[in-house]
Amino acid sequence: MGPLAVNEIISSNTNFFLAFVIGIGFGFVLEQSGFSSSRKLAGLFYGYDMVVLKVFFTGGVTAMLGLLFFSLFGWVDLNLVYVNPTFLTSAIVGGLIMGAGFIMGGFCPGTSICGAAIGKLDAMIFIVGLFIGVYLFAFGYPLFETLYKSAPMGSPKISTMLDLSDGVFALILVVVAVGMFYGSEWVEKRFPREEY
Repeated sequence: MGPLAVNEIISSNTNFFLAFVIGIGFGFVLEQSGFSSSRKLAGLFYGYDMVVLKVFFTGGVTAMLGLLFFSLFGWVDLNLVYVNPTFLTSAIVGGLIMGAGFIMGGFCPGTSICGAAIGKLDAMIFIVGLFIGVYLFAFGYPLFETLYKSAPMGSPKISTMLDLSDGVFALILVVVAVGMFYGSEWVEKRFPREEY
């Protein structure tokens, strides 16, 4: 479990067990939230169902606050938390490709696994497409390497880029999240869709 395992607060075996339990819990929450339904997921883009946005925002804010409090109590060293390096151009291109795939297929990689786990055929076909894409990228990497590594930004944190402390940034993000919840309720009422 990241820094806890690195600091040997928990053993390697406990690390794997906790990851397994958390993974099962995560899948359960995804399925119970309706993330195994491509129509519910697509509802975000069409404005009639904002559950996806609410769940993702809730997950992000919960993880952020959890890490901040764990750091405050000395249970986690935030300097040991890995932050993926950012390559701006490939992030934008990849986001556009994934967004298009999300709209056309109705799933993202994680939710397709969730849908396939409960027997949804469309999710299984989506996973086949996912593996084809991974295969093509892996074996075609020399062709994509320049694009993939363009506009490197290191491993930035938004709070650092805005010259804010982590606590102030967390407060601002919580306020934004609350505003988003109210805004999404308004959008759902504005674009209702009863049957899906």
